[in-house]
Amino acid sequence: MSYRLLAVLPFIGILLGVPFVNRVEPLMLGMPLVLAWIVMWVVLSAVIMAIIYRLDPVNREPVEPGAANAAAEGRR
Repeated sequence: MSYRLLAVLPFIGILLGVPFVNRVEPLMLGMPLVLAWIVMWVVLSAVIMAIIYRLDPVNREPVEPGAANAAAEGRR
């Protein structure tokens, strides 16, 4: 369950980190520093969520071959 604490990193990076990088200069990839910071954390958020998904044991369980079809037929 400790891997789920990784989800706190984007929150800290975007909300608590912005006041420390709230500058126009230097430019990074043509963007002011604060905008580049936010864009970086949006991308990192997706990477962090992918890591959490991979580490979650629920996603490692094998699925029975006919389970998806049986679930779909049960909804009809």
